[in-house]
Parts: sequence; structure tokens; C-alpha cells
Amino acid sequence: MASVLPYDKDPMGAAIMDFLQKGKAGKLRVLSSMFDDDEMPVKHLFRKFKDMPMLERKALEMAHGRILDVGAGAGCHALELQSEGKTVKAIDISPLSCEAMRLRGVKDVECINLMDNRLAEEYNTILLLMNGTGIAGKAERLPSLLGRLRQLLAPDGQILIDSSNLKYVYEDEDGSFDIDADGSYYGKVDYQMVYGKIKGEPFDWLYADFTLLASAAASCGLKAELVAEGEHYDYLARIQQV
Repeated sequence: MASVLPYDKDPMGAAIMDFLQKGKAGKLRVLSSMFDDDEMPVKHLFRKFKDMPMLERKALEMAHGRILDVGAGAGCHALELQSEGKTVKAIDISPLSCEAMRLRGVKDVECINLMDNRLAEEYNTILLLMNGTGIAGKAERLPSLLGRLRQLLAPDGQILIDSSNLKYVYEDEDGSFDIDADGSYYGKVDYQMVYGKIKGEPFDWLYADFTLLASAAASCGLKAELVAEGEHYDYLARIQQV
């Protein structure tokens, strides 16, 4: 898995670049077979520290040393860290997002897939925010993601990752949960993003509850700690080497 997105399959990057250059963007649509069509507000990708959710602010405050920002998007986290004098490298598989980050002033940007072995330096903090577990795609791939992050982690380093527990989606009026115990993990969602005429490829996205995350971490010789919980079934975790 060493690929990055081609320009004609990069809807989020196109939306980010439009917003940067024009001060506005069209509708960035998010499609799924599991939910109604939705729209991602592009302006949200340019948010300042004061506008970030509590869990993101907490993660940025905890970040130290040499920092890797995975899936950096428009660079809002990297720019905040830079403004505090911290050293951060921002990576994303979206070439247009990376171009936008450079234009916005992010000093160290690389368009590269996290799984690409050319990414080989060690980091004291690795950030995966805006539902960082999503990159795994499926529950069974979560150990592989964490194992890769461990390769990039300095001996005393930390992975700061956030996610949500989608169990609430399946809650009935009586408080019970309508989840198929024999089915696949309930936190996997399929998505496709569309911006104007640009259609991205469909992809799987994983919302991992903390129990699943902690179990996957343990299987990789890592330990997960629940740092904080948000207001809507979301949480921030810190993962370190045992």
C-alpha cells in the first residue's frame, strides 16, 4: 500500500484548494450505503485552535518532540503546532491537500502513504486525529495499522489517536442495541466522497471503540490509555510501547 491519490480522484483535496484560493468551496458530498448522503463543511478543515473540539485541543497540547501529523488535510493541526514552536511533519495521500498545506505555510509536508516504507524516521508523537482509527478501514486491519505506527515510534514516544463508538447508532428506544453479534464489527462504514465532477474511490472507514483499540494495541506490544471522552461517544487515546 504505497499509493497516493491521483488528482482526478481527490475530491477533498480539490475542495480544500478551492476554499484556499477562492475563500469558498462547493459541496463536498459524503456518500454511504449505511447512512443518508451527507456534506462535509470545507471551512471546518481550516479551523483554528479555539474552534477545534476539546479532544483535538487536548491532543495538540500533549504533542511533544518530533511530531508526525498523519492525514493532515488542510494542515490546521500542523499550523497550530508550528505556531507553538513545535517540530511537525505533515503527511497526506491527497496531493492537492499537500499543495494547499505548503501554500498555507506548513514547513514540512510530504504526499506519501503512511504504509510507504520510504517513511522511516522515528517520532516522539504521532497524531491521528479526526477519527484516526478510520485509516485501518476494517477491525481486522487495526493491528496492522498500529504495528506500522510502532515502527515509526521513538522508544519513549506516543501515538495520540481519536475515534468514536458507533454503538449508539444501533440503540433502540428501549435502550437495547440491535447489533448482529455474528456479523462484522459494527464500526465499519463505507464511504465515497464527491466534489463537483470529481468522484473519489469508495473506501472503508473504521470507528473503533476503545475496547477494540486497546485489544489491537496489546496484540502489537503496545498499551492504550483512555485520555479523555467527548460529548458524543468520541474519545482520545494515548498508545505507547509496553
